[in-house]
Amino acid sequence: MALANSYSVSGFGRDIPADLDELVDEKTILVQRTLRSGQSIYYNGNVVILGDVNPGAEVTATGNVIVMGSLRGVVHAGAGGDENAVVMAFHLQPTQLRIANHITRPPDNETEDADYPEMARIKDGVVTIEFFQTAGERQAKSI
Repeated sequence: MALANSYSVSGFGRDIPADLDELVDEKTILVQRTLRSGQSIYYNGNVVILGDVNPGAEVTATGNVIVMGSLRGVVHAGAGGDENAVVMAFHLQPTQLRIANHITRPPDNETEDADYPEMARIKDGVVTIEFFQTAGERQAKSI
């Protein structure tokens, strides 16, 4: 897919893929709209959404899910059982998040609204949410 070459994102952390090409391949669809309540997407591959996923909307992918906006609905990455799948969003606030057969949801009293991109993945057998650090941010810290 041409999308992989149009972004210069790299360096996801210490032990995760260092290149977007490893997350986005030919089995990737690009959704250029916001998903509203009642709408859902299922895809056998990766899903990249240029918009928001509102509460009541659902995204299911056998690969990775990348949301270039707010993710406030239900998301399931690695739906075929791939525990290496990740979920990334600029504002990661899902009502329910699943990776492979792991299911989680935010605590009831959590109101913190992160103002930075986050990524969810399976780490040591549990769903872990991490700050998504772009290559540009790492370069700024090293100067």
